[in-house]
Amino acid sequence: MNNSVSTPAKSPMASRFRGFLPVVVDVETAGFNAQTDALLEIAAVTLRMDEAGAIGPHETHACHVEPFAGANLEPSALAFNGIDPYHPFRFAKPEAEALHVIFNAVRKALKDSGCTRAILVGHNPFFDLGFLNAAVTRTKIKRNPFHPFSTFDTATLGGLAYGQTVLARAAHAAGLEWDSREAHSAIYDAKKTAELFCAVVNRWGILQRSSALKVMDTG
Repeated sequence: MNNSVSTPAKSPMASRFRGFLPVVVDVETAGFNAQTDALLEIAAVTLRMDEAGAIGPHETHACHVEPFAGANLEPSALAFNGIDPYHPFRFAKPEAEALHVIFNAVRKALKDSGCTRAILVGHNPFFDLGFLNAAVTRTKIKRNPFHPFSTFDTATLGGLAYGQTVLARAAHAAGLEWDSREAHSAIYDAKKTAELFCAVVNRWGILQRSSALKVMDTG
């Protein structure tokens, strides 16, 4: 009699990234200091894998965020991103509420994909993760679905795959559309970063399969 309990097979997405689910995040802020400067926008794009093993963007979730009490607002940063933090039509949410919207969507994506933890994908992601972690600390949120320090960096991946580290240039090199008028909004930049990440990962998958076929042909 065999009393052993079989281990459930991992989903293709969970197997691809060691149990992690890549989630693309972009933030727009009122400066560069995550501890003192306001988080103003946050967007997250979840990814999914098709039957052929290719990944692609799935759902986009985003919030405008109210500056936290006492937050610094650098005029140069606001001039760059064009955000009026107190414009009534922003319909901004407090930090805690905005994070709950994003985190609930990420937890659902984790459950659907069979992954155990989200890993942030960003273009120079230390910036986005720094603001995300600072907001989590301020709001005392206990269940952060993201890994606290590991990330995937599309600046590095773009440099490797296409010889370009600037998001717009890497997108062009990957054959993606780019509208400079839409850039520097969290939603647009997150979507383009997601497309770039998927293009690099899928290109690598094609190269791996091609290499495997060549080995088989010469074996």
